[in-house]
Amino acid sequence: MMHVFNRLTGKKEIFKSLVPNQVGMYICGMTVQDSPHIGHMRSFVTADIMRRYLEFRGSRVHHVQNFTDIDDKIIKRANDERVPYTTVADRYIREYFDVAEKLNLLRAHVYPKATEEIDAIIELIQKIIENGYGYEVDGDVFFSVEKFPKYGELSGRKTDELLTGTRFKVDPKKQSPLDFALWKSTKLNEPSWDSPFGKGRPGWHIECSAMAMKYLGETLDMHGGGLDLIFPHHENEKAQAESATGVPFVKYWVESGLLNIGGEKMSKSLGNFSPMNELLNSFSANEIRFFLISHHYRSPLEYNNERLTEAKQAFSRIENCVRNAYFYISRNGEKLEIENPEIDRIKPNNLEDFIQAMDNDFNTAIALSHIFDLVKETNIAIQSSNPAPAILEMTDSLMVMCTLLGFRFEAPRRQDPTDNIFNRMVDKTLEWRQMLRKEKNWAMADRIRDDLTSLGLIIEDHPKGSTWKWTK
Repeated sequence: MMHVFNRLTGKKEIFKSLVPNQVGMYICGMTVQDSPHIGHMRSFVTADIMRRYLEFRGSRVHHVQNFTDIDDKIIKRANDERVPYTTVADRYIREYFDVAEKLNLLRAHVYPKATEEIDAIIELIQKIIENGYGYEVDGDVFFSVEKFPKYGELSGRKTDELLTGTRFKVDPKKQSPLDFALWKSTKLNEPSWDSPFGKGRPGWHIECSAMAMKYLGETLDMHGGGLDLIFPHHENEKAQAESATGVPFVKYWVESGLLNIGGEKMSKSLGNFSPMNELLNSFSANEIRFFLISHHYRSPLEYNNERLTEAKQAFSRIENCVRNAYFYISRNGEKLEIENPEIDRIKPNNLEDFIQAMDNDFNTAIALSHIFDLVKETNIAIQSSNPAPAILEMTDSLMVMCTLLGFRFEAPRRQDPTDNIFNRMVDKTLEWRQMLRKEKNWAMADRIRDDLTSLGLIIEDHPKGSTWKWTK
């Protein structure tokens, strides 16, 4: 039984989606003003692992992740470069996808852009105004925070405390310093769109509420993003959505902890970030992914070169184990078809321990410890010259765990299609896939097929099972 920590209630809860075996998941994506950095990627790797594991547990996940492709910083950068804002946004969207592919992130099913969802945004703003929570002033539209009693429910902040702490310059158009923009009236030399309120562009918070509900419905199963987004972004999203619909916006809020440098949050504004396209020149995607999941996703994670080097060394233990097991079984391949009573005796139970860790709020840190337990057992088994089928059993379990955490290993050389151990591992993978198909776990079955296809295999399904062959 899965348990997930819910930021809204502040405790772990039994995970139960609104519709059995279907999960709607929205992740706040990048504001594409600059290159993606490793701080961004922690949130996206967290979402990737949640999705992989939910699919493994039998759910069909509908994954939505947005791009904020219009805001003040994007406009400023475009003006500085003397190019259209779309040139800046498109450049960094392409960079994101390049990095995501290298990090083996599963593609979201939808990547909505704010500028392509203006109609949905306007429609939501109109509902908020009609319900008495929004007001117009000279082409601007604001959300009235004090009219929404549940404001602060997610972040734990109270409106009277927020008002007491207000020290910033207040827009004279606002009825209260806490009110925030739903629609911004047009300014000179800025992109704008027609609306019932006049020409302008959406505020930052409204776009996520509108896009999430357009693609996932009025109530989402899960909403993720960085911990720094809880206030004001997620708090404002929640207020906007619920003031328009009257129903809960999100069932489980699952924000990830921040990546810090010297105790400070990594961010573009502080200039202390490491662009991913540079970092990938020094460390592999597996090593970076290992570093990002080495702590529980809700915990802060300190970033420096020493920590990444430690991750590199740690992951090499897994790689070396897989490589050694591969060669051991290849040398002893003739024993694979020999039944041996020793196999059941030394069959690893680490996979069950791994699942228990992941069921406990996606605890990748503990899950990794079980991987290393199995690495140790496998190395001892190899050194003790255990039967090849036993080593294969261990390696199968190890590869299942690594796949669920998103690690990607290179396939055997393409010119060696008769490699016995690779053939055996593909056959066993297809047996597992066939079992998933019988259980109607289509999402995970499709994911296995796609992963095998990416290795250069053609998978053909038949009434009695599946077969595979190399592409020509």
